[in-house]
Amino acid sequence: MSWIQPILFTLTPHIGGFGGTFLIKDNFKPGRWYEKLKKPSFIPPRWIIPPIWLSLYSGMGYASYLIYRDGGGWFTEENTLPLALYGTQLALNWTWAPLFFGLHKPGLGMLNISTLWGVIVGCIWTFSKVNMTASYLMIPYLGWISLASAINFYVWRNNKSSVTIEEIGDKEE
Repeated sequence: MSWIQPILFTLTPHIGGFGGTFLIKDNFKPGRWYEKLKKPSFIPPRWIIPPIWLSLYSGMGYASYLIYRDGGGWFTEENTLPLALYGTQLALNWTWAPLFFGLHKPGLGMLNISTLWGVIVGCIWTFSKVNMTASYLMIPYLGWISLASAINFYVWRNNKSSVTIEEIGDKEE
């Protein structure tokens, strides 16, 4: 039964990933909000996003298990801060897509993802005090969030208007 905990910890981040995907999937259909945005040239192709998130969510989930295991379980002096930061970054991660894609608010998305970036750095730092492998498992995630932050910033800065994209579409019809 010792394999159940690592699997549960590893799968937990995927819950929000699947939920978020379900909530925002319509934004990627032709003619929808996201398709009309000015986007940077360095944006990755859409087909690469699911496998990247699969690996990132699995890595961060397993990292949290290592902190739980090596920190002595729940709410110990050694792992309370690392696991609290982990939970915070997970909540921020899960709320970014609904803010950016669901509410069409790149500015709020930028505030969220900037905070997320800082909390991930905090995770990496505090994880390193408990388990260095867990810390290393968070580094690719920080890299991906750095790229996502640059994309979010570009979209926010280059699509500002007092009129929303939906209103422009309504005027053209």
